[in-house]
Amino acid sequence: MNLLAAMRYLVSLDEHRHFGRAAQACHITQPALSNALRALEEEFGVVIVQRARSYVGLTHEGEAVLATAQRMLRDNEVLRQELRSTEIAPQGRLRMASTPTAVPILSRFAALLQARHPGILPVVLSMSSQELEQRLEDLSLDLAVGYSERMQAKRVNLRSWPQCNEHYYLLRRARTPDPDRLRIGPPMRWKDAGQLPLCLLTPDMHNRFIIDEALREAGAPVPPAIETNSVLTLVLSVLSGEVCSVLPGAMVAAARSERGLEALPLVDPDVRTPIGFMTQRGPRVSRALEAALELLDLPAWREHVAEHCGELKS
Repeated sequence: MNLLAAMRYLVSLDEHRHFGRAAQACHITQPALSNALRALEEEFGVVIVQRARSYVGLTHEGEAVLATAQRMLRDNEVLRQELRSTEIAPQGRLRMASTPTAVPILSRFAALLQARHPGILPVVLSMSSQELEQRLEDLSLDLAVGYSERMQAKRVNLRSWPQCNEHYYLLRRARTPDPDRLRIGPPMRWKDAGQLPLCLLTPDMHNRFIIDEALREAGAPVPPAIETNSVLTLVLSVLSGEVCSVLPGAMVAAARSERGLEALPLVDPDVRTPIGFMTQRGPRVSRALEAALELLDLPAWREHVAEHCGELKS
């Protein structure tokens, strides 16, 4: 039995919660995955997977094996990067994720990192805040971008690098389109925004919680006209339909080329949300992650954040 491969299959099963999808993700057949997990159970003399017609979950002993598997896979990746890298040329994959509305921040960061270190393969994912917390905790993510205050409140053992205080804008079709790019218009009260048909993220997203709280404080809690878990849908719905949306500055900056849109800073209340990069505290840092953390401290990246996140200039 290949112990490391079997551990990888177990981690995949925990991630996908389905034997077939886990096998597909590992590029093996479902019987091969099941046989490897049974061999793992025989190796340790315990039942790891609760079996029925479909995946049920892991046993108590299985959870302990899973925690070890996650550490083994991370240590294996760190070792591989150390063996392949040189002092000036780090090598390896770097798994990163952000909340949907912070994807522009992480995408820009990944592009700058890859240009600076071509040997690094950034993997950029979009996840809910709850998924970010879980994946940082189980070591399946190296670096995350999200709501730093929420993470600290959850008492996740993290190191954080504050980036900006995110501002919020009402996005709508421009009454007088700018000839060059999306226009930043005059401020609008949250109460007035609440009178408009809005396309918002689904209630499981923390961004939606922030917006609902601001509308409630302004005395204008309203059901949205459209709900989605896609930030692209937020922008396209405004472009193509009769709705508006509420977006943070990073998302508005990503849509600056859309000349038919305008963004109005939302005020009363003044809502500002701290956004930061985060990693799990404690595990050995891979060469790829080490290079990423160095980039966070460079003036070139800080200038990038100032231009494309938070309060946008007209």
